[in-house]
Amino acid sequence: MSTTNTATAQNIPKEIERFDIIFRIQHVVMFTTFLLLSFTGWGLKYAHEPQGVASWWIRVWGGAETAGLIHRIAGVTMLVDFATHCVYLSYLFVVGKITWDSRTTIIPIPKDILDVIKNFMYYFGLSKEKARFGKFSYAQKFDYWAVFWGMFIIGTSGFALAFPIFFSHFVPQFTSGWIWEVLSIMHSDEALLAIVFILFWHFYNEHLKPEVFPMSWTWITGKISTDTLKHHHPLEYEMRFPGASADHDSKGKKD
Repeated sequence: MSTTNTATAQNIPKEIERFDIIFRIQHVVMFTTFLLLSFTGWGLKYAHEPQGVASWWIRVWGGAETAGLIHRIAGVTMLVDFATHCVYLSYLFVVGKITWDSRTTIIPIPKDILDVIKNFMYYFGLSKEKARFGKFSYAQKFDYWAVFWGMFIIGTSGFALAFPIFFSHFVPQFTSGWIWEVLSIMHSDEALLAIVFILFWHFYNEHLKPEVFPMSWTWITGKISTDTLKHHHPLEYEMRFPGASADHDSKGKKD
């Protein structure tokens, strides 16, 4: 190793900040309200059943009326948190703390499609190298933007169901015979999809993989080790530390 590379390696910190305190607070509010909505929502869905688990579960929350109040408060809080997140992102972009770079953007780009193809070729033994990611992989981008889709479907339908009198002012008269049933199905089914997605996609990818089990601490500390950065996000690593080798070949082939 040359003197320059040795000096550069010595200046590389052990950790870097991945998410600031504002993002971490928004994440805590988001998953807390999500859990409250999940627990109370499915109790409310089957609250009419006189017997069984649903009847017992709704009593845990103080009955249908109390559970409904908790559900609405959590829903409004989630919507406010989501709006705050969007405003904060806009602020960071305006002041220049976020700039466009294909290696750090959370926005899907054509490279993500190529990464999906390359990774599947690797998994099927058709390629010797895995895809090399920037700050966010295609899986993480899908995870992130799924929230926007869910907030649109669940948030819109939930707001309408929570405040039907207000929402009825915006509903065309010819839809009055079926719109509420459609909104109820949208809200319930999309909520089920979101719960399954979080349990089997987000939890596994971010917390339950053997290398991070029982969880990744990034959501608490906001930091990621440079070793993890080099291994999982080599393009961002090379951008941050241009004098250091990403050493992706040896690690990529072992995984």
